[in-house]
Amino acid sequence: MSWLRRRPSTATATAAAAGTASGPAADRRWPWPRRRADRPAPAGAEPYAADPAEPAVSEPGRTAAEAPAPGPVAPVRPAPPAPRPPAAPAEASPAPVLPAMPVAPRPVVRALAVNDDVAGVPCPACGTPNPPDRRFCRRCATPLTPSTAAAPLPWWRTVWPLRRHRRTRAGSGRLVRFLVVLAVVLALCAAGLLLLPAGRHLVQDTLDKLGKAKAVTPTRVRASAELPKHPVGQSTDGLSNRYWGAPGPGASATYTFGKPFRLVAVIVTNGASPAPEEYAKQGRALRIDMEVTDRDGATVHKKLVLSDKPGPQTFPTGISDATTIRLTLEEPAGSAPQGPLALAEVEFFQRS
Repeated sequence: MSWLRRRPSTATATAAAAGTASGPAADRRWPWPRRRADRPAPAGAEPYAADPAEPAVSEPGRTAAEAPAPGPVAPVRPAPPAPRPPAAPAEASPAPVLPAMPVAPRPVVRALAVNDDVAGVPCPACGTPNPPDRRFCRRCATPLTPSTAAAPLPWWRTVWPLRRHRRTRAGSGRLVRFLVVLAVVLALCAAGLLLLPAGRHLVQDTLDKLGKAKAVTPTRVRASAELPKHPVGQSTDGLSNRYWGAPGPGASATYTFGKPFRLVAVIVTNGASPAPEEYAKQGRALRIDMEVTDRDGATVHKKLVLSDKPGPQTFPTGISDATTIRLTLEEPAGSAPQGPLALAEVEFFQRS
């Protein structure tokens, strides 16, 4: 091959060693560049040594005769081998990891320098004094104040059948409590049925006080006895200067209404007139027996006690389903107790 170095012949080598060679043979070059001895070698390369069998190369400007004779060749000491870089350690394959629950890091307790000059309540656990405004110990975090008491139970939870304890056995006393509660409910139902009329009366009375009253006029009026020119009809004509004249005590007047109504109140104007001089001239009754008949035929008696003075007087009644009202004059008063009695006006009011 052309790149292999061509060795010179023996004659050429002998002439080059004697320093007398010239001409084309003396200027022959090797097929690749060679390093010169006077140039520094790169780092890590072996120093250049002239081959004794190699012909001398003449420098520019010199002839082959002027070229210096080659001197003795110093022995070349081989350079130590360059240190090999350490091999990188092989990465170990990760080992399998078992799944586990994450664990929160434990808190690190740092020691706190205790100031002995602090005056306050000592900790019940470690005895460290703490300021009065602290609720926990500044060293061991022990609560310095006692725990608050539980909220009191409502009153109905303190009664025996409904009382509950924090820790009870399963099923303890449940049957007894159930029977007691059932008995109480039955007793209340029985009492409600027995007291229904009283409860109904209470409800009606409350409605009477909250509602408004309006006057009601009877459709028919009749009397057991009456004086001439003073019929019983004048007791409901709306005029207080005219009156019903009864012959004496025991006379009655009956007032009939077209439909049942709730009788809320009765206003009675006693005597012959509300004027004082006319009032004293006639006899009058100081007590009136009022008998109210409802639509079912039941009767209710109520005594109206009158004051011996002129003017209207109001009497609350509160009677339901009234259809007929009879007034009987009793207990006469005046100059002639057994004489005629005068009743100026009677007004009836129902709930609107």
